[in-house]
Amino acid sequence: MASSAPQNLHSVFVYGSLLADEVVAALLNRVPQSSAAVLHNFHRFNIKGRVYPAILPVENKKVTGRVCGIIHSGVLLGITDPELNILDTFEDVEYERRTVEVSLVDSLEKLEAEAYVWGNSNDTDLYGDWDFEQWKTAHMKDFVKMTMGFMEELELPESKPRVATYENFFRRSDGPTRS
Repeated sequence: MASSAPQNLHSVFVYGSLLADEVVAALLNRVPQSSAAVLHNFHRFNIKGRVYPAILPVENKKVTGRVCGIIHSGVLLGITDPELNILDTFEDVEYERRTVEVSLVDSLEKLEAEAYVWGNSNDTDLYGDWDFEQWKTAHMKDFVKMTMGFMEELELPESKPRVATYENFFRRSDGPTRS
């Protein structure tokens, strides 16, 4: 009887559109257990012309979010390697996956988690503070539809990167302008 090799399990800190269970479910076909967490010395920015945020290191700032795939009662409910590959593809070339230290809100326990950090630290399109509640009201419904389209596209032999899927979905004649 053949046994399958054990999978690596990962913890991932989410802080933007992946805070929405609907987006996570569209990507992973499940919503992993998670816990509120804080990432210190980072800031969550708006991005001109985009509805999702970026994080970058900024001293004395913090980003609230969740850690998916944490240990509860000795059982690891993690993000699997195939799920992490989906998240890597979804985050595309704009982000770099990095290991960061987060603090769980409930227990103040610190743990390492993967986070998607904006790749261009000198990007002039980053500004202000991104707000999840505002995003949920204004953009979540369309973003979930775009995410489902991305997953359908991912199954095709010549799938487009997520940025192209995003731009095609959100392109409007009166769309956001870039200054």
